[in-house]
Amino acid sequence: MNPKDIRIIFMGTPDFAVESLKALIDNGYQVVGVITAPDKPAGRGRQLSESAVKQYAIQQNLKVLQPEKLKNLEFIAELKSLKADLQIVVAFRMLPEMVWNMPPMGTFNLHASLLPQYRGAAPLNWAIINGETETGVTTFLLSHEIDTGRIIFQEKVNIGENDSVGDLHDRMMNIGANLVLRTVDALADGNIQPIDQEQLIDQPERIKQAPKIFKDDCRIDWTKDTESVRNLIRGLSPYPTAWTELIHPEKDEMLTAKIFAAQRDNSSLPAAPGTLRTDGKKYLKIACPDGWLSITEIQLSGKKRMKIDELLRGFHELGDWRVKI
Repeated sequence: MNPKDIRIIFMGTPDFAVESLKALIDNGYQVVGVITAPDKPAGRGRQLSESAVKQYAIQQNLKVLQPEKLKNLEFIAELKSLKADLQIVVAFRMLPEMVWNMPPMGTFNLHASLLPQYRGAAPLNWAIINGETETGVTTFLLSHEIDTGRIIFQEKVNIGENDSVGDLHDRMMNIGANLVLRTVDALADGNIQPIDQEQLIDQPERIKQAPKIFKDDCRIDWTKDTESVRNLIRGLSPYPTAWTELIHPEKDEMLTAKIFAAQRDNSSLPAAPGTLRTDGKKYLKIACPDGWLSITEIQLSGKKRMKIDELLRGFHELGDWRVKI
């Protein structure tokens, strides 16, 4: 079967998914519909915001569906009317069986990890937070349990020592887009032998999960070692961002500090975890049990994201504040 003759429905929401949809369109594949999240209020004005996938799909004059509920009978009927041969899911929500089992060629998902490792909503973040040096992308056929279907293809991706999740995201969305095309072509040829994930699990206790990240997960624990804290910071940068609280002992005030980047700095003598030191001009250091982290990018409450020297030029009294442990 010619892969360009396959009628494809694409499902996705964020920027990560756009690259795969764009690759399909740019290479002449037949996308007959796009399913994405409903518009949501955003910003101070609470104006409705369209998903990145919807914005791109509209530019390409593609049919867009935005169901609130995926079991809605009107949505199911409209989905059937598109007569898709194949559905592709990239960074979308969990599908009911009546949806993923609808097309004759099935539904495959692009997941940003080397399954069965890091099943869940935030695989890129958790890979860096856990200090991994390698991750990857996987295409797999959907089944009943989330992220457990039979694997079609995988491609490994190295994680650099200083990579943030933003760096990894941008690199992997391009690699993932190419894997989506490769998967469509292989399905068209009938030349695939999907692998059951259970065959890859010899030690279940070593399988790591990637659950959704909440605000409390982003709070920095300065009693942990420098590498663990640094990995948390880069695993959450630029979003949702690691944070800590600063208190002023005399003014009884508190500031939230989002930290986007930090480097190990063991040039100073050890100090109690959470100790803050700055020259008020060029550096800000915070102590962990095994050394110091030099904060290089930060955002204080009510201020924009800044390099540390830029912040210190306008906030000389930062040295009077303390880290809340």
